[in-house]
This record gives sequence, structure tokens and C-alpha cells, in this order.
Amino acid sequence: MQVAVCGPAEATPEERARARRVGELLAERGVTVLCGGGGGVMAAVAAGVRDRAGLVIGVRPDDGTAPAPVELSASLVTNMGQARNAILVWSADAVIAVGGSWGTLSEVALAMRRGGIPVVVLGGWRVLDAHGDPVPGPVHAATPEDAVRLALDGGPEPAHPDPAAP
Repeated sequence: MQVAVCGPAEATPEERARARRVGELLAERGVTVLCGGGGGVMAAVAAGVRDRAGLVIGVRPDDGTAPAPVELSASLVTNMGQARNAILVWSADAVIAVGGSWGTLSEVALAMRRGGIPVVVLGGWRVLDAHGDPVPGPVHAATPEDAVRLALDGGPEPAHPDPAAP
């Protein structure tokens, strides 16, 4: 299984910490992680994956002359700019977006338009319709653990039985 983890290159410390944890959790589950091959969330998820001896592949938008994060296991150089987002999304069995930027929003939108795969947002975009209601689509997660569970298992957390219930 391959999961794309998307997020801003200019990430906050919280976004980087969440992305690193997502990477650790995915690697522990034996998932190949795809990312954009840059800094911020992308470098953090790669570091988390590599910390757990996992496989992480960067799908880079540039021509490969700029250095990539050292944590990447391999890079795919596209020289396609942001059009590489489509390659990233179409190569994944699920997408997790950590945080938000315009590039991240495009990846979420492309994944939703693709259909047929889980799309999970952790601390990022919430898209509203003209009436201010949430647009159905991406599932929002509260923690890295929730994000990984939703991406891999595809459903809400099972209800915990109340031991006091008859």
C-alpha cells in the first residue's frame, strides 16, 4: 500500500511534529509513503518514516538540481511544477493532508476528484459551500493516530462498550 502525505513546505512546528508522527505510524504499518519531496511537512514525514526504517519516495516538482531532503529513500523527478500533484495523488491508495497551503488544497481537491480513495485532513483546510456548510468529502482527523487509522482502515473508530451498560 502507498499513502501520499501532503502539506506545506513552509510548515509550523505543530504541522511538522504531526507529519513526523504520521510518517512513523505509516512506516510501522509497513506502508510505502509518498510525499512532494520538499521541506516542511514533506521533510518531516520523510524523517518519521526513515526513523522507523520505512520507505519514503519524494515526487519532486523540480528538475532535481536542488537538494532533496536527506530522509527520502528515493526521488522521482518530474520537472512539472505543481502538476506533479496529480502524479502524487494518482500513485496513492490514500491521501493524508497535514496542515494547509494552496498546494495542499490542490492535492486534496485532486484526490477528491479522483475518487475511490480515503482522503484525510489533519489540521488543514475545511471547505465550505455558499451557505457556509461543510462540503462533503475529506474526513477530518484530530490526531496523527486518527489520520493513519482513517486512511488505512477507512472508518470511524469503533465504539467502546460502556462497562456500566446492561
